[in-house]
Amino acid sequence: MSNVLPLLPDQYYHVYNRGNNGEPLFREGRNYPYFLRLYARYVEPVAETYAYCLLKNHFHLLVRIKDRQSSGPPSPSHAFAVLFSTYTKAINRAYTRTGSLFEKPFRRKLVDNDRYFFALVTYIHRNPQKHGFVPDFRDWPYSSYAAILSAKPTRIQRDRVLGWFEGRAGFQEAHRQEVDEATIRPLIAEDWS
Repeated sequence: MSNVLPLLPDQYYHVYNRGNNGEPLFREGRNYPYFLRLYARYVEPVAETYAYCLLKNHFHLLVRIKDRQSSGPPSPSHAFAVLFSTYTKAINRAYTRTGSLFEKPFRRKLVDNDRYFFALVTYIHRNPQKHGFVPDFRDWPYSSYAAILSAKPTRIQRDRVLGWFEGRAGFQEAHRQEVDEATIRPLIAEDWS
């Protein structure tokens, strides 16, 4: 069994996973918001979210693990495990399937410098275009890109993300640039279409 990087308090991580054997995680439009509702219930107590993108057979998240109180929520790894298990049970019931839906263990990479952080936010949002789901990533409805630019309430850490990009204009400009994947290769060792 491989060593799994623990999710430590006050650290940023690229968390990602895909369906077993490349199987779809999201079979129809209603699955995406359902996953996000479960994510809010199980993961938000232990992690702040800075970017996300849900694709048909995989997802990407950029999170910061919150400081844990002794009587507080479960460990971050446990919270993610409960999310995946609960979602799997619902998908298995809805689509008459059995077994695990997600690959195990879920992947996580420590984001330990600003250069990686900025590139990863852009990479995550541009992922639907990279994989050919849409001609323009801005049209993909299952990412945090629009929520970060919107004035509507959001669970995303919008103000902090925009602050790092020096505002909406800087955020949009960074997303107009192609991502230099060589810069963030350690954070995206695997990616799937």
